Amino acid sequence: MATQLANKSVTKPSAKRAGHSGGAERILAVDVGGTGLKAAVIDGNGKMLTERLRVATPHPCTPDQLVDELVKLVEPLMAEHPATRISIGFPGVVRNNRVLTAPHFGIEGWHDVPIAESLATRLGGLPVRMINDAEVQGFAAIEGHGIEFVLTLGTGAGTALFRDGELMPHLELAHHPVSKNHAYDEYIGDAARMKAGNKRWNKRVEKVIGILASLVNYDKLWIGGGNAARLTFKLPDNVKTVSNDAGIEGGARLWHPRSLRETRQLPEATQRTGAFE
Repeated sequence: MATQLANKSVTKPSAKRAGHSGGAERILAVDVGGTGLKAAVIDGNGKMLTERLRVATPHPCTPDQLVDELVKLVEPLMAEHPATRISIGFPGVVRNNRVLTAPHFGIEGWHDVPIAESLATRLGGLPVRMINDAEVQGFAAIEGHGIEFVLTLGTGAGTALFRDGELMPHLELAHHPVSKNHAYDEYIGDAARMKAGNKRWNKRVEKVIGILASLVNYDKLWIGGGNAARLTFKLPDNVKTVSNDAGIEGGARLWHPRSLRETRQLPEATQRTGAFE
C-alpha cells in the first residue's frame, strides 16, 4: 500500500514554504472525519491563520482517494499560508504515523497505511504527525491537570485520555459494548441519534457520561464533535463541551514536546509554553 500511495505527483515546496517567517510556525491542520474532511492553517498556539475549509468525505473511500481529496482540499490554504508542518487527526487507531484501523472507511486496504507520509510527500515532504482525531480535539481543550477524558460525538464516538496534560495510550472504547451488545458507536453515534431521535439520544449520552465517570474517575470530561451542540440536558460541573474547531486547533499541540509522551520532566509543557521540538 505504501508504494501505491507514493506514486503520485508531488507539490514542490517553494522557498517561502521552506522558511520560517519570523520564526513563526505555520501548521497545516487536517481533521479527517467519517462524513467530512476539514483543514486550516494555524499558528503554534492553535490560532487559525486561514478559514477552515470542509468537503464531504468520499464513500467508499480508499487510502488513495483520501489522500487525493486532502491534497485538493488544502491546495488553496497552502497557497495563502505555506505551511512548515502538518498535523492530522484520523478516526481510528494510529501508531507511528500509520493507520491501523479505519472503522468508518472499511476494512479492506486500511491496515498499516502510511497516510501521513503519503500526504506529506504530495505536499513537498513537510514534517508530519498524525494521531487519533479525538486526541487532537483533546489537546485543544485540556487544562493539563489531573485526569482529563475526551468524548467526541460525531459520525461515531471517539475517546482520548490525558494525565497532567500528557496523552495516554489510545483505547478504542467506541467499539466496546455499552448497552445490550451495542458498542458506543452504535449507541450514541450519529446514525443512532437519527434513528432514536434527539430526546432519546440525549438520555443515552447522559447514561454514557455516568458510565465513563465510574470507569475513568476523570477530574474533567470534555465533550466535542459536531453533535455536542445537540446536548440538551444539564451537564455535571466537571463536564464541558468544546468547539467543533478543536479538531483543527489541537493540531498545534502535536508539535509540542508534551504530546510525544516522552518529556514528563518538563513542567512548562503542561502549561502550553516552551519551544517546539
